[in-house]
Amino acid sequence: MKATLSFLLTLSLCWQSNRTSAQTTTTISSPDKAVVLSVSNTPAGQVAYRVTYKGKKVIEPSTLGFALSKPQVSLTRFTIAAIDSATIDETWKPVWGEASQIRNHCKELRVTLADQSGSGIQMQVRFRVFNDGVGFRYEFPTQPNLSHFVVADELTQFRLSADHRTFWMPGDYDSNEYLYNTTKLSEVAALAAIRKEKDIALQSVIGDNAIQTPLLFKTTDGLYISLYEAAVLNYPIMHLQLDKKTLRLQAQLTPDAVGNKAYLQTPSKTPWRTIIVSDKATDIVGSKLILNLNEPSTIADPSWIKPQKFMGVWWEMHIGKGNWAKALGKHAANTQNVKKYIDFSAKNGFDGLLVEGWNEGWEDWFGNWKEEVFDFVTPYSDYNIDSLTAYAQKKGIKLIMHHETSGSVTNYERRMDAAFQYMVDKGINTVKTGYVGRIIPRGEHHDSQWMVNHYQRVAERAAKYKLMVDSHESAHPTGLHRTYPNWMASEAARGSEFNNAPTLGITPEHTTILPFTRMLGGPMDFTPGLFRFQLNQFDSSRTQRVRTTLAKQLALYITLYSPLQMVADLPENYEKHMDAFQFIRDVPVDWDDSQVLAAEPGDYLMIARKTKGKDSWFVGAITDENSRTLPLSLDFLEPGKTYEATIYRDADNADWHENPEAYTIEKKRVTSKTKLNLRLANGGGFAIQLTQL
Repeated sequence: MKATLSFLLTLSLCWQSNRTSAQTTTTISSPDKAVVLSVSNTPAGQVAYRVTYKGKKVIEPSTLGFALSKPQVSLTRFTIAAIDSATIDETWKPVWGEASQIRNHCKELRVTLADQSGSGIQMQVRFRVFNDGVGFRYEFPTQPNLSHFVVADELTQFRLSADHRTFWMPGDYDSNEYLYNTTKLSEVAALAAIRKEKDIALQSVIGDNAIQTPLLFKTTDGLYISLYEAAVLNYPIMHLQLDKKTLRLQAQLTPDAVGNKAYLQTPSKTPWRTIIVSDKATDIVGSKLILNLNEPSTIADPSWIKPQKFMGVWWEMHIGKGNWAKALGKHAANTQNVKKYIDFSAKNGFDGLLVEGWNEGWEDWFGNWKEEVFDFVTPYSDYNIDSLTAYAQKKGIKLIMHHETSGSVTNYERRMDAAFQYMVDKGINTVKTGYVGRIIPRGEHHDSQWMVNHYQRVAERAAKYKLMVDSHESAHPTGLHRTYPNWMASEAARGSEFNNAPTLGITPEHTTILPFTRMLGGPMDFTPGLFRFQLNQFDSSRTQRVRTTLAKQLALYITLYSPLQMVADLPENYEKHMDAFQFIRDVPVDWDDSQVLAAEPGDYLMIARKTKGKDSWFVGAITDENSRTLPLSLDFLEPGKTYEATIYRDADNADWHENPEAYTIEKKRVTSKTKLNLRLANGGGFAIQLTQL
């Protein structure tokens, strides 16, 4: 690792006095000078920051501060006691991911603030300025006038310069499984959006002007701006409250049962508030800013952490072929059925098989808000776990455990060690956790400080047993897979299971927005790979359908990255299209390099990825409900070498609604000088495998 770090005490560095406004301002730029951060202290004592990109406005002067309830004090007016600066330039290697190494290069400014109200409290604001944006957090050092304290509100503001086009979800402390809305910022109407999506089991309505992060803007002068957060630990998830008149957004933290936001003690620090900005949409998708704001891995020897491609006894329960609960009949997690999935998985070279509905309790798990539903160690009588684990091992397959907590988190924490030891004893090394329902302890939300700490406890405890984690219905990810690389994926957004939702489901544009928003925080268990599009296969009354073409389902393995990548459909549906299924068999789940070739949020996305340790590439492209042709230059290939391109694309007559299963497979020889023009059907895509000859 190459790293340089230099601190300078710079009370005068970049410090300017503006006599007209009688305020003091300090300025720091990104390494390439494109991003400029200014921090000002007004005569009234307010501290505000401002961000520009290549001279264009990103964040107008926005104030910082806190309201504490214990001690009861408002931290809004400060004297700047000190300013330190630094340069960080290092390269680090992730355990797995979209690239084999990542550069962390930024300028840092640390501003020490003394409260003017007489409390004697000091805090620091640490800013890091990257070539593609800014991250900042609050830090409360050890000090005589502050020890244990309670946060009533974080008063961080983000003031926009104009009424930008905005990609947003309504605020909800318990669910992030919404479609994105696209409106002007002033036209946000969160409650109306919630009413529109009646298939969401809404648990916590925040208000008409409350919206979730991540939040994406596109400005009329050509900038793309993302607001999000990084490294959320021991702190609640941040939503944003919009003032439509001033276009000011203010942090709105998820409260606990009595309305408090966070319980802290010095020394402590908040998560990073992030602003990613570029005049290229491709740079937003490719940003590593959030990862770079997280701490290095806590796992000294991560050799046991392995990316996986897996199938699941899962989708058939969503479409009426089977059930989770044994008493309802058609129990899917029975020994013979699971063996069929193991056979198919082994035959096609996959790593694992998820089995849901294996354990007792599914008859009485949903909506009852009970403490004791699952014990996580008692299989149903028709699920012979010992014979199945032995059978899977013989076939080279690892079973993946499913732990649905039904929101009873205290029950799960009491039983976690026994459940994890049970997995180890059965030779199972990956768990999918679930948090459907209202949280116990009562009054906590999925996004509260208590639950954020729980997710961390699961990752840490799982690591002690050398287990990998895939969390569902959890808070949105914030780059913590760098720190806890065994926490490999999360759902935390509307995934493919919503194709079976009774109303809106998954719209064609949804997957072209996720990489600009939710996926900036980490991999998503979206569960791609559906090959049957009308979901009435086992229930003729079902009208739901998948709103993509088959070729787009292949492309999602590239555009929606996960190191735990599911092969979501049923074996019998794949057997009808084994030529197209070959791409799913071949596509890796770990990469040496990733390049975003073309992108526009809500419209299209094209990404190329290089296989880990091999000179082969895969390309995926997707579009929204509109057909389009995308030019593709293969100049990322090694010059002077020839590759065989296997192209899986929409047929000329393909259409997500009328003809989704129409695709064409063709092979051709290509080089780095080759240029292609490929058409994507409505709701379509293409996927390409490039193998060196």
